[in-house]
Amino acid sequence: MTLTAPPVLTSGQARWRRMVPPVLVAGGLAAAVTALHMRDPHEQGSWGMCPLAALGIHCPGCGGLRAVNDLGNFRIADAASSNLLFLLSIPVLGYIFWLWTSGRWSGRGWDPSDRWLRNAGLALAVSAAIFTILRNTTAGSWLAP
Repeated sequence: MTLTAPPVLTSGQARWRRMVPPVLVAGGLAAAVTALHMRDPHEQGSWGMCPLAALGIHCPGCGGLRAVNDLGNFRIADAASSNLLFLLSIPVLGYIFWLWTSGRWSGRGWDPSDRWLRNAGLALAVSAAIFTILRNTTAGSWLAP
């Protein structure tokens, strides 16, 4: 009995067609990083104002734009100070992107099981909730952007 679904065979398509989605995602990420490098989010109001931040609440995404800008300028400690959860999620997201891309390259698509998706979503929600609660308390104020 297997716990994961069998791999999805996508080899019927030409490799270049299978690689279009990963290339578009990578290109979109590169465009976003470039935009954040060109227009510094550390300047007040340069990318607008988060409604929750206006209320004094630091959501799990607060500081994410600044963290991307800091990483684009090779300031890892500053990126961690801006949004530690985002910084820690990069290797996980990179690994998932690698699984997806290599599966499309080889023609054996990555098809995570429903159980894996449910557990990953639950882990993400719990991590974000704990991070949000901590960064909005005095004990975790060092996590606030």
